[in-house]
Amino acid sequence: MLITGASGGLGQAIARALSDCGGELILSGRRAEVLEPLAEELGARALAVDLSEPSEFDRLLEQAGEVDILIANAGIPAAGRLESFTRDQVNRTLDVNLRAPVLLTHALLPGMLERARGHLLFMSSIAGKTTVPGAPLYHATKYGLRGFAAALRTDLHDSGVGVSCVFPGFIRDAGIFADSGAKLPPGVGTRSPEDVAQAVLDAIEHNRGEVDVASLTQRGGAVIAGLVPDIAANVVRRFGGQISQDMEQTLRDKR
Repeated sequence: MLITGASGGLGQAIARALSDCGGELILSGRRAEVLEPLAEELGARALAVDLSEPSEFDRLLEQAGEVDILIANAGIPAAGRLESFTRDQVNRTLDVNLRAPVLLTHALLPGMLERARGHLLFMSSIAGKTTVPGAPLYHATKYGLRGFAAALRTDLHDSGVGVSCVFPGFIRDAGIFADSGAKLPPGVGTRSPEDVAQAVLDAIEHNRGEVDVASLTQRGGAVIAGLVPDIAANVVRRFGGQISQDMEQTLRDKR
Protein backbone atom coordinates (compact mmCIF):
# COMPACT_ATOMS: atom_id res chain seq x y z
CA MET A 1 0.00 0.00 0.00
CA LEU A 2 1.35 3.40 -0.99
CA ILE A 3 0.06 6.57 0.71
CA THR A 4 1.16 9.93 -0.67
CA GLY A 5 0.98 13.00 1.52
CA ALA A 6 1.52 10.81 4.57
CA SER A 7 3.44 13.50 6.47
CA GLY A 8 0.30 15.68 6.62
CA GLY A 9 -2.32 15.37 9.31
CA LEU A 10 -4.91 13.51 7.24
CA GLY A 11 -2.21 11.28 5.76
CA GLN A 12 -1.04 10.32 9.23
CA ALA A 13 -4.57 9.40 10.30
CA ILE A 14 -5.03 7.28 7.16
CA ALA A 15 -1.67 5.58 7.70
CA ARG A 16 -2.55 4.64 11.27
CA ALA A 17 -5.92 3.27 10.17
CA LEU A 18 -4.32 1.14 7.45
CA SER A 19 -1.38 -0.10 9.48
CA ASP A 20 -3.31 -3.10 10.82
CA CYS A 21 -4.61 -4.21 7.42
CA GLY A 22 -1.61 -6.38 6.53
CA GLY A 23 0.91 -6.04 3.74
CA GLU A 24 3.75 -3.55 3.42
CA LEU A 25 2.82 0.06 4.06
CA ILE A 26 4.82 2.70 2.17
CA LEU A 27 4.54 6.28 3.36
CA SER A 28 5.45 9.10 1.01
CA GLY A 29 5.67 12.81 1.83
CA ARG A 30 7.94 15.83 1.69
CA ARG A 31 8.82 16.12 5.38
CA ALA A 32 11.24 13.38 6.34
CA GLU A 33 11.32 14.62 9.94
CA VAL A 34 7.63 13.74 10.26
CA LEU A 35 7.54 10.76 7.93
CA GLU A 36 10.37 8.69 9.41
CA PRO A 37 9.11 8.61 13.04
CA LEU A 38 5.63 7.73 11.77
CA ALA A 39 7.04 4.90 9.66
CA GLU A 40 9.00 3.58 12.64
CA GLU A 41 5.87 3.72 14.81
CA LEU A 42 3.81 1.77 12.27
CA GLY A 43 6.45 -0.61 10.99
CA ALA A 44 6.17 1.01 7.57
CA ARG A 45 8.65 2.20 4.94
CA ALA A 46 9.26 5.94 4.48
CA LEU A 47 10.06 7.57 1.12
CA ALA A 48 10.58 11.32 1.41
CA VAL A 49 9.83 12.84 -2.01
CA ASP A 50 8.49 16.06 -3.54
CA LEU A 51 5.91 15.08 -6.15
CA SER A 52 6.40 18.35 -8.03
CA GLU A 53 9.94 17.30 -8.99
CA PRO A 54 10.10 14.82 -11.94
CA SER A 55 13.27 13.15 -10.66
CA GLU A 56 11.74 12.69 -7.22
CA PHE A 57 8.57 11.28 -8.77
CA ASP A 58 10.58 8.70 -10.71
CA ARG A 59 12.51 7.77 -7.58
CA LEU A 60 9.27 7.13 -5.73
CA LEU A 61 8.07 4.74 -8.43
CA GLU A 62 11.39 2.93 -8.54
CA GLN A 63 11.69 2.49 -4.78
CA ALA A 64 8.03 1.70 -4.12
CA GLY A 65 8.07 -1.30 -6.46
CA GLU A 66 4.91 -3.39 -6.78
CA VAL A 67 1.88 -1.59 -5.34
CA ASP A 68 -1.60 -3.10 -4.98
CA ILE A 69 -3.29 -0.15 -3.26
CA LEU A 70 -2.62 3.50 -4.06
CA ILE A 71 -3.99 6.24 -1.83
CA ALA A 72 -3.31 9.49 -3.67
CA ASN A 73 -3.66 11.88 -0.76
CA ALA A 74 -0.94 14.50 -1.35
CA GLY A 75 -2.19 18.00 -2.06
CA ILE A 76 -1.40 21.71 -1.95
CA PRO A 77 -3.98 24.13 -0.48
CA ALA A 78 -3.76 26.58 -3.42
CA ALA A 79 -5.92 29.14 -1.62
CA GLY A 80 -6.29 32.47 -3.38
CA ARG A 81 -7.48 34.08 -6.59
CA LEU A 82 -5.76 32.97 -9.77
CA GLU A 83 -4.03 36.30 -10.40
CA SER A 84 -2.31 36.07 -7.02
CA PHE A 85 -0.29 33.02 -8.13
CA THR A 86 2.98 32.98 -10.00
CA ARG A 87 3.33 30.68 -12.99
CA ASP A 88 5.61 28.39 -10.96
CA GLN A 89 2.97 28.18 -8.21
CA VAL A 90 0.29 27.31 -10.76
CA ASN A 91 2.46 24.54 -12.17
CA ARG A 92 3.31 23.19 -8.73
CA THR A 93 -0.37 23.03 -7.75
CA LEU A 94 -1.28 21.19 -10.95
CA ASP A 95 1.72 18.87 -10.60
CA VAL A 96 1.04 17.78 -7.03
CA ASN A 97 -2.76 17.85 -6.91
CA LEU A 98 -3.60 16.37 -10.30
CA ARG A 99 -0.65 15.39 -12.48
CA ALA A 100 1.00 13.21 -9.81
CA PRO A 101 -2.11 11.09 -9.09
CA VAL A 102 -2.70 10.61 -12.82
CA LEU A 103 0.91 9.61 -13.51
CA LEU A 104 1.11 7.34 -10.47
CA THR A 105 -2.01 5.59 -11.70
CA HIS A 106 -0.56 5.36 -15.22
CA ALA A 107 2.57 3.69 -13.83
CA LEU A 108 0.93 1.34 -11.33
CA LEU A 109 -2.24 0.32 -13.16
CA PRO A 110 -0.67 -2.15 -15.66
CA GLY A 111 0.68 -4.27 -12.79
CA MET A 112 -2.67 -4.22 -11.01
CA LEU A 113 -4.45 -5.29 -14.18
CA GLU A 114 -1.95 -8.09 -14.77
CA ARG A 115 -2.54 -9.37 -11.24
CA ALA A 116 -6.32 -8.72 -11.57
CA ARG A 117 -6.41 -7.04 -8.18
CA GLY A 118 -5.79 -3.66 -6.63
CA HIS A 119 -7.41 -0.40 -5.62
CA LEU A 120 -6.92 3.23 -6.60
CA LEU A 121 -8.20 5.81 -4.12
CA PHE A 122 -8.09 9.54 -4.80
CA MET A 123 -8.45 12.17 -2.10
CA SER A 124 -10.55 14.92 -3.64
CA SER A 125 -12.56 17.35 -1.51
CA ILE A 126 -16.09 18.64 -1.20
CA ALA A 127 -14.44 21.39 -3.27
CA GLY A 128 -14.61 18.87 -6.10
CA LYS A 129 -18.40 19.15 -6.04
CA THR A 130 -19.07 22.81 -5.27
CA THR A 131 -17.13 26.08 -5.30
CA VAL A 132 -16.31 28.93 -2.95
CA PRO A 133 -14.76 32.32 -3.77
CA GLY A 134 -11.01 32.62 -4.09
CA ALA A 135 -9.86 29.07 -4.88
CA PRO A 136 -10.10 28.38 -8.64
CA LEU A 137 -6.89 26.33 -8.88
CA TYR A 138 -7.82 24.16 -5.92
CA HIS A 139 -11.29 23.56 -7.33
CA ALA A 140 -9.86 22.74 -10.77
CA THR A 141 -7.64 20.01 -9.35
CA LYS A 142 -10.31 18.53 -7.06
CA TYR A 143 -12.97 18.52 -9.78
CA GLY A 144 -10.34 16.96 -12.04
CA LEU A 145 -9.68 14.14 -9.58
CA ARG A 146 -13.39 13.43 -9.34
CA GLY A 147 -13.72 13.16 -13.11
CA PHE A 148 -10.57 11.06 -13.43
CA ALA A 149 -11.72 8.63 -10.75
CA ALA A 150 -15.23 8.31 -12.17
CA ALA A 151 -13.96 7.62 -15.68
CA LEU A 152 -11.40 5.10 -14.45
CA ARG A 153 -14.07 3.32 -12.45
CA THR A 154 -16.11 2.93 -15.64
CA ASP A 155 -13.12 1.65 -17.60
CA LEU A 156 -12.00 -0.80 -14.90
CA HIS A 157 -15.38 -2.37 -14.16
CA ASP A 158 -14.97 -6.14 -13.62
CA SER A 159 -11.18 -5.88 -13.94
CA GLY A 160 -10.46 -6.68 -10.29
CA VAL A 161 -9.14 -3.15 -9.76
CA GLY A 162 -11.39 -0.88 -7.71
CA VAL A 163 -11.53 2.91 -7.86
CA SER A 164 -12.77 5.30 -5.18
CA CYS A 165 -12.86 9.03 -4.59
CA VAL A 166 -13.20 10.55 -1.11
CA PHE A 167 -14.55 14.06 -0.53
CA PRO A 168 -13.60 15.61 2.83
CA GLY A 169 -15.30 18.83 3.88
CA PHE A 170 -14.18 21.00 6.79
CA ILE A 171 -11.97 18.70 8.88
CA ARG A 172 -10.97 19.72 12.39
CA ASP A 173 -7.57 19.07 14.00
CA ALA A 174 -5.70 18.27 10.75
CA GLY A 175 -5.59 19.19 7.10
CA ILE A 176 -6.01 22.38 5.10
CA PHE A 177 -8.97 23.87 6.95
CA ALA A 178 -7.50 23.15 10.39
CA ASP A 179 -4.14 24.62 9.35
CA SER A 180 -5.82 27.81 8.16
CA GLY A 181 -7.46 28.62 11.49
CA ALA A 182 -10.50 29.96 9.61
CA LYS A 183 -13.74 30.38 11.56
CA LEU A 184 -16.96 28.82 10.29
CA PRO A 185 -20.41 30.42 10.30
CA PRO A 186 -22.88 29.06 12.87
CA GLY A 187 -24.42 25.76 11.86
CA VAL A 188 -21.56 24.61 9.62
CA GLY A 189 -20.06 21.56 11.29
CA THR A 190 -16.79 19.68 10.92
CA ARG A 191 -15.64 16.08 10.76
CA SER A 192 -12.50 14.49 12.24
CA PRO A 193 -9.34 13.08 10.61
CA GLU A 194 -10.39 9.69 11.94
CA ASP A 195 -13.67 10.02 10.03
CA VAL A 196 -11.67 10.52 6.83
CA ALA A 197 -9.46 7.53 7.62
CA GLN A 198 -12.49 5.33 8.25
CA ALA A 199 -14.02 6.48 4.97
CA VAL A 200 -10.84 5.43 3.16
CA LEU A 201 -10.97 1.98 4.74
CA ASP A 202 -14.64 1.60 3.91
CA ALA A 203 -14.16 2.76 0.32
CA ILE A 204 -11.39 0.23 -0.28
CA GLU A 205 -13.09 -2.66 1.50
CA HIS A 206 -16.42 -2.18 -0.29
CA ASN A 207 -15.13 -0.60 -3.53
CA ARG A 208 -17.30 2.47 -3.11
CA GLY A 209 -17.19 4.95 -5.98
CA GLU A 210 -17.65 8.16 -3.99
CA VAL A 211 -17.65 8.82 -0.25
CA ASP A 212 -18.42 12.21 1.32
CA VAL A 213 -16.85 13.07 4.69
CA ALA A 214 -18.52 16.38 5.42
CA SER A 215 -21.17 17.91 7.61
CA LEU A 216 -24.81 17.72 6.59
CA THR A 217 -24.67 21.42 5.70
CA GLN A 218 -21.77 20.94 3.30
CA ARG A 219 -23.21 17.81 1.74
CA GLY A 220 -26.52 19.59 1.23
CA GLY A 221 -24.71 22.52 -0.32
CA ALA A 222 -22.97 20.23 -2.79
CA VAL A 223 -26.30 18.72 -3.85
CA ILE A 224 -27.82 22.16 -4.35
CA ALA A 225 -24.76 23.29 -6.31
CA GLY A 226 -25.27 20.40 -8.69
CA LEU A 227 -28.95 21.22 -9.22
CA VAL A 228 -29.01 25.03 -9.19
CA PRO A 229 -25.41 26.27 -9.38
CA ASP A 230 -26.18 29.98 -9.68
CA ILE A 231 -28.32 30.01 -6.54
CA ALA A 232 -25.68 28.03 -4.65
CA ALA A 233 -22.97 30.43 -5.82
CA ASN A 234 -24.94 33.43 -4.52
CA VAL A 235 -25.28 31.82 -1.10
CA VAL A 236 -21.60 30.89 -0.95
CA ARG A 237 -20.50 34.40 -1.97
CA ARG A 238 -22.55 35.80 0.87
CA PHE A 239 -21.42 33.46 3.62
CA GLY A 240 -18.12 31.98 2.43
CA GLY A 241 -16.08 35.02 1.44
CA GLN A 242 -14.47 35.59 4.81
CA ILE A 243 -13.46 31.93 5.12
CA SER A 244 -11.74 32.15 1.74
CA GLN A 245 -9.91 35.34 2.69
CA ASP A 246 -8.73 33.83 5.96
CA MET A 247 -7.47 30.71 4.21
CA GLU A 248 -5.62 32.69 1.55
CA GLN A 249 -3.81 34.78 4.14
CA THR A 250 -2.75 31.89 6.36
CA LEU A 251 -1.97 29.31 3.65
CA ARG A 252 -0.12 31.51 1.15
CA ASP A 253 3.28 30.14 2.20
CA LYS A 254 2.16 26.57 1.38
CA ARG A 255 1.83 27.19 -2.36
